[in-house]
Amino acid sequence: MCGIVGATSERRISGILMEGLKRLEYRGYDSAGLAVMGDNNEFMSLRRTGKVQALQDALDETPLNGKSGIAHTRWATHGGVTEANAHPHISSGTIAVVHNGIIENHDPLREELRGQGYEFNSQTDTEVICHLIHAEQRKHQDLLKAVQSAANQLDGAYGTVVMDTNEPGRLIVARSGSPLVIGLGIGENFVASDQLALLPVTRKFMYLEEGDVADITRTSVKVYDHTGALVERKVVESDGNYDAGGKGDYRHFMLKEIHEQPTAVRNALEDRLTSEGVSSKAFGAGSDELLKDIEHVQIVACGTSYHSGMVARYWLESLAGVSCNVEIASEFRYRKSYVHPNSLLVTISQSGETADTLAALRLSKELGYRGSLTICNVATSSMVRESDLSFMTRAGTEIGVASTKAFTTQLVGLLMLVLAIGERRGMEESQRKAVVSALKSLPARLEEALLLSDEIEALAPEFADKHHSLFLGRGSQYPIAMEGALKLKEISYIHAEAYAAGELKHGPLALIDAEMPVIVVAPNNELLEKLKSNVEEVRARGGIMYVFADKDAHFKGDSTMRVINVTHCDPIIAPVVYTLPLQLLSYFVAIIKGTDVDQPRNLAKSVTVE
Repeated sequence: MCGIVGATSERRISGILMEGLKRLEYRGYDSAGLAVMGDNNEFMSLRRTGKVQALQDALDETPLNGKSGIAHTRWATHGGVTEANAHPHISSGTIAVVHNGIIENHDPLREELRGQGYEFNSQTDTEVICHLIHAEQRKHQDLLKAVQSAANQLDGAYGTVVMDTNEPGRLIVARSGSPLVIGLGIGENFVASDQLALLPVTRKFMYLEEGDVADITRTSVKVYDHTGALVERKVVESDGNYDAGGKGDYRHFMLKEIHEQPTAVRNALEDRLTSEGVSSKAFGAGSDELLKDIEHVQIVACGTSYHSGMVARYWLESLAGVSCNVEIASEFRYRKSYVHPNSLLVTISQSGETADTLAALRLSKELGYRGSLTICNVATSSMVRESDLSFMTRAGTEIGVASTKAFTTQLVGLLMLVLAIGERRGMEESQRKAVVSALKSLPARLEEALLLSDEIEALAPEFADKHHSLFLGRGSQYPIAMEGALKLKEISYIHAEAYAAGELKHGPLALIDAEMPVIVVAPNNELLEKLKSNVEEVRARGGIMYVFADKDAHFKGDSTMRVINVTHCDPIIAPVVYTLPLQLLSYFVAIIKGTDVDQPRNLAKSVTVE
């Protein structure tokens, strides 16, 4: 959600800024812009709606040559998608600002600034920041002090970078709620909302903490904490890579990432799963001590990560004998909740920066949880740095907005957590061996599931004229049905919802007709016969079904029911295996619908604001 890139150097930096924006496209955005300080110490700026390529085309026609500058991709919150609302914003020709986040008190600040004579050319909360810093600059005569003073007046979340024509080559950055990272070079320094934007120019990074303000020049970086005190922040050398430059033989990143899942799962398991169980290093130092007395698990997450947590609840209670609650982060953080004794808070996030989930983690430190664990794909993220324990999913860079390999590796991490807690609570040896064996077989079962690709592609045209769909599952497959519905609606824009199949008679049966496809997830488990009864309820009412079934489940297809036989697998790992056919279905239906698969409308990869 939104992207920031800034640079101060002795070389021309427009190309660096644009490359950074291109690397942040996966986050989701609807407009882009940049401002560069020219040799005459005046801003040159370009802004465009739509894709970064539109901004690149404009830059090719009108080059902006300068040695310091800022750039941004915007995801609209305050105000529509217009060039006037795109960043950077410039105040009185001297202050330029880019900003990620939401300023909650922008209305009273706007009225106050209007009273001081400032005119607003956009509908954004960001322009308020810009004018406020300009007003503070007139009082303090120093850009750093002006930004610090302005930041103290802002309520909400922000990651912002500020430039001033009176101080060329200087960037002031401030972070509250929205992540920022400083990239360190030789005779040049950079800033971005994600280190991936800066990997072509540096491997050394400094991560700002909550409330930090940094003063960056070509040759120095000074960081001040929320009290204004000068502080040291650790410099980290990244070994990260960015593979978004090519899709290989795949048409979209999403399809590439679907097919990367067997490898991603192998990476998640490597050197962590032994014949004896889970290695203590899977969750980091101190995990043995923290996990041994856990009696309850509270999972907090959003979106796809929430669905992985719902699956984990079935596993934790049935396999490890530990009670578990799962809650959407935006609900958890705003209600009074009961904290069970010896309770572990588990946060799940692909980016590790999801605003509501991060806020829930911070809240938990005040509520009396025994400890916290995050399951995450980004080692340098706020959640990893602020949690007691972490499980890194090792999924690799995920570019498609609709999560695929991040989800399945989250499930792997959660099942390994179940095993780790169960081992410490006296899990039966036969049960432990069954979980270990199932996990070891998982990459091969995923490879077999991917062989269904051609069959699923062939049925996708049947969804071409559909506007609604229903997904059904039982037990641990109910959250997988929810994830399947989410994927379909995210990238094909078909309205989709999921139900526990046993709830059909409590309302959803009223929706069934030949125009509403019903997708059923049917592994061969203890609930299969119950599920078959639910299928018959749909057939009796003229519904058209697509049943993803274990090949040994003995479903027989006909004109009203397409059966897609899925490889047989242990019921323990069936939620992971059945995820892949549903991902493929959503992908191929989106192709038929002609949507933007990798960057669906209105959505962002990393949701860093409420």
